[in-house]
Amino acid sequence: MKAFCHGEINEFIEWYDTDGNIINASDGGVIYVDGKYHWYGMAFRPLPMNSGPNGGQMTDTGVVMYESTDLLNWKYEGVILEISNDPTSELYGPMRFERPKIIYNDKTKQFVLWCHYVKYPGDHGNGQGDSDMGLAVCDSVNGKYRWLGYSKPIDNNGWVRDMTVYKDMDGEAYLIYDRHIADPLLGDKTGGLQGDRCLYVVKLSDDYLSFTSTYKRIESAAWREAPAVAYKNGYYYIVTSGLTGWETNQAKAFRTRSLLDTWEDIGDPCVDDFTHTTFNTQSTNIFLVEGTNTQIIMLERHNTSNFLKSSYVWLPINFNEGGTISLHYKKEWNFE
Repeated sequence: MKAFCHGEINEFIEWYDTDGNIINASDGGVIYVDGKYHWYGMAFRPLPMNSGPNGGQMTDTGVVMYESTDLLNWKYEGVILEISNDPTSELYGPMRFERPKIIYNDKTKQFVLWCHYVKYPGDHGNGQGDSDMGLAVCDSVNGKYRWLGYSKPIDNNGWVRDMTVYKDMDGEAYLIYDRHIADPLLGDKTGGLQGDRCLYVVKLSDDYLSFTSTYKRIESAAWREAPAVAYKNGYYYIVTSGLTGWETNQAKAFRTRSLLDTWEDIGDPCVDDFTHTTFNTQSTNIFLVEGTNTQIIMLERHNTSNFLKSSYVWLPINFNEGGTISLHYKKEWNFE
């Protein structure tokens, strides 16, 4: 792969590692360490949605990682957070480590992985262990991560859904997540469009291993998910998705001068997206290309008939005068 190849907006283009195998790293991120990029994500099962026992949207592998020096050629590094075969384990599969995100703590010298944890059999729910934040740590970026358990930010009333973590320039770290509280009259046992649902920013502890009591509800980002965070020219940005399950929808971005301040809705960043589907993708993560001013947004085109063959769409973000951002679809591009 000599360029980021995406094909037409309705195409599923498979990306392959250096061994010729399909890259299978869903909804994760990229972290740069010691001259190498490390791309990680949850390994889907090669099944349709809700087929067999619970479908391809689960994992019975875990979180996997690939490495690259050029962002185009990826070598498989292996499983960094493994599923267990022990039925009594919190990691017994199939299950989900949804939207795993890794940040490095300069004080503790640990790599910290947060995810949306959904216990066996991997079905979203509202109970203990299926609507929580999961945590694992490792002394090396590509080693075997040690599972520390799961918990809820803020209080036990809000169900955890999509999330990300962001390490700021001063070393402080923040969790941004979709918090859902049921309507007390309707009950909302399905996780549908009842009750209260909104993105929140929660400051993490100094070691990144727990939540502080400092948080901000992003009032303008009600009923949004799939947050991806960037910073440029004095503004923090979040790119988000609407709530349509595995169906794609129109993106919306928000900005602020401070992560714990008021966030402003700045609309859909996708230019000429006539289908209003975020180019038939959903946002995943944003990372800076080392040594450049280029920030890439990682988007994913989920293939619900065979999750193993989902597509990855990576596009450069345009940071415009006036504090807006824009995304232009490119069927293929590279840094030249």
